Amino acid sequence: MTKRWLQCAVCAGWFAGLGLAYSQAARQPAPDPAAMEMSASQLLVYVGQYRLANHPETTLAVYLKDGSLTVDSERMFPISLKAESPDHFFAPGTPARFVFERDPSGKVTGLKPGGAGGRGAAQETTYSRIGTEAAPLNHGLKYVRTEAMVPVRDGVKLHVVILRPEGSEKSGPPLPVLLDRTPYGANGSNSSVNGSKPELAASGYIFVFGDIRGRYGSEGQFVMNRPVVHKLGDHTEAKLVDESSDCYDTVAWLVQNLPNNNGRVGVLGVSYPGFLAMMAGVDHHPAVKAISPQAPMTDVWMGDDFFHNGALRETYAFDYSQQLERSKVDQAVSATADPFDYFLTNVNFAGAAAAANSSDLPTTKHIIDKPEYAESWRAMAVQKRLGKPEVPTLEVGGFFDQEDMWGTQAEYAALRPHEDTNDPQRKVFLALGPWNHGGWAGNGRTLGQLDFGEPTGDEYRKTIEAPFFEFYLKDKPGFSLEDTATFRTGVNQWQHYNVWPPVSGFKPAKLYLGSGGTLGFSSASSKTEPVSYVSNPANPIPYRERPIQSTYGQGSKWRPWLASDQKFLDSRKDIARFSTAALDRDTTITGDIVADIFASTTGTDGDFVVKLIDAYPADAANGMGGFQEMVVDEIFRGRYRKSFEKPEAIPAGKVQEYKWSLHAADHTFLKGHRMMVTVQSTWFPLYDRNPQTFVPKITTAPAAAYQPATVSIFTSKEYPSHLDVLRPESETGQPVALQQ
Repeated sequence: MTKRWLQCAVCAGWFAGLGLAYSQAARQPAPDPAAMEMSASQLLVYVGQYRLANHPETTLAVYLKDGSLTVDSERMFPISLKAESPDHFFAPGTPARFVFERDPSGKVTGLKPGGAGGRGAAQETTYSRIGTEAAPLNHGLKYVRTEAMVPVRDGVKLHVVILRPEGSEKSGPPLPVLLDRTPYGANGSNSSVNGSKPELAASGYIFVFGDIRGRYGSEGQFVMNRPVVHKLGDHTEAKLVDESSDCYDTVAWLVQNLPNNNGRVGVLGVSYPGFLAMMAGVDHHPAVKAISPQAPMTDVWMGDDFFHNGALRETYAFDYSQQLERSKVDQAVSATADPFDYFLTNVNFAGAAAAANSSDLPTTKHIIDKPEYAESWRAMAVQKRLGKPEVPTLEVGGFFDQEDMWGTQAEYAALRPHEDTNDPQRKVFLALGPWNHGGWAGNGRTLGQLDFGEPTGDEYRKTIEAPFFEFYLKDKPGFSLEDTATFRTGVNQWQHYNVWPPVSGFKPAKLYLGSGGTLGFSSASSKTEPVSYVSNPANPIPYRERPIQSTYGQGSKWRPWLASDQKFLDSRKDIARFSTAALDRDTTITGDIVADIFASTTGTDGDFVVKLIDAYPADAANGMGGFQEMVVDEIFRGRYRKSFEKPEAIPAGKVQEYKWSLHAADHTFLKGHRMMVTVQSTWFPLYDRNPQTFVPKITTAPAAAYQPATVSIFTSKEYPSHLDVLRPESETGQPVALQQ
């Protein structure tokens, strides 16, 4: 999901309630059409409950209120509808459109919600009518909006938007503050907390959304992922400011100036705001009692937005740096041409930036000048500053997060060894589910073609997120998570562990890449021939099916791509494939999956992309026959095999060991499925092409440096390429016979 989408909740309440993906185009409501008058008896034919067939827990209520047709849901505040023609309704002042469907007899049978646009503009999603009577489903509170400019220690003023339950300033119990700081515009992130944060909003909080320094309504200069520079413990030095100090000063102002608050503040956020939430836990204000960094940008070189293990995320870095740094407000990139062709034509990242006149943007320039893990990148890394948790911390992430999967796991790994298990105020928790970037904010039942059988996002918010803040900010019982919750895909069941990766009940195992493209848990017993392919940077492997759109461009398929079918690459010859036979039993792997690959190349540099894939049988149900689901996947740039700070050439023709994390998984390969591992050397244009000839900077590599190379993956007893995994102790013996 775009980072902007995650924060923009203008009309997000009704979009979320309807199960619709929010789009930039729908943010501005269309001009209201002329309304036609309809009598109560005419409106009664539409009254009823409407339900999504593939999301049975998603229900709309349509009823009469004060003579108007009204629609709501558990996550959608009531909307009064006006008819523009029979069966076609609009919500005045919003982009919402609703079209009722009838059967041949004229009976109303369904409802299609739509977005901005003319008459109808209905989505393909249809809600089936399941009853002719309906009562309101939404019992949210009415929130009142105010604004303020908050002074911080260097004199800069930061813009905040405050939403609080009506009347709570003067009466009722004191309420805690929930703070969400963002670079994406506070005005656009707060319209309906009943829709965007339904469980928390129903309980009652003072929600504060803040523009960070230099963005939208706030003064000062914006710096991408601004490093911590102030002396920890010093809250008066005006010359050294950062996101930690700005958060401290914002919290101090809020607890002093918001009437009837209880002196407790929680901070949460997704993506860049996830980074900002973690900053609230670095040299925290005493009023901060709980934080939840969700998919936080943590180390944008090591594993988040801009690089992964040294490989540049070319399209993402190109688009995102322009979006945030061209002006004080977002400037989204939406190219008409396929970025695959654009980046291939412009050779390298510097050439692509020059063609877009973006070379002088701070992040773009940083990437071009410092493609290695330089001190300037290391200074931005959050995990290096984390030790003992300062406040209770709930880390949240998705197994299919296309933007910031790494940060959640890295922050938990940095904090967990230092927590005091006897002190609930120094505790870190982890929740990992089958979500893309920020997907837990929605229903979470499906992602692309994958169906997880239950509303995992709703379940997470109701059983983990809301109870977490209720416990630490309101002293309410009900938060029972001991340490880690994961949603095990394949069998689609929540799992709970007392540490991640789990220890009790699991044992280390190695999944070996075998001779002739076999795969199994037994190592080679003799010398074997490597599996080889020719990698040609002139014909790179696309990371998703073409045409490819700009990251956040119109019609982009970026958001769910990690859950997309990998079968489209079956005809490629530049991929090494290893597979088991059809499994004779369910086989579970979990933990931090690590690739340990022994390979040689005829070049002097090269990339290695490893994917662990669940290959469905041809007769799989629900149209999933032959589907290839990526369970984990990651890239490694060979020049950094010894040091991320000091790249060096690969000796041509010599076997080298490459070892890197593919990140967390908790997955069961069902009986009849196959386990697959693939290795490739391009993943374009998400990652820039490696020339396969060593050059000082790949970001400026000349066209002549891009040369084909033969890559060999070794599978022998001497060079045992494999994946390190955890398996349940209950699964004994070899679960599969190797393919012959």
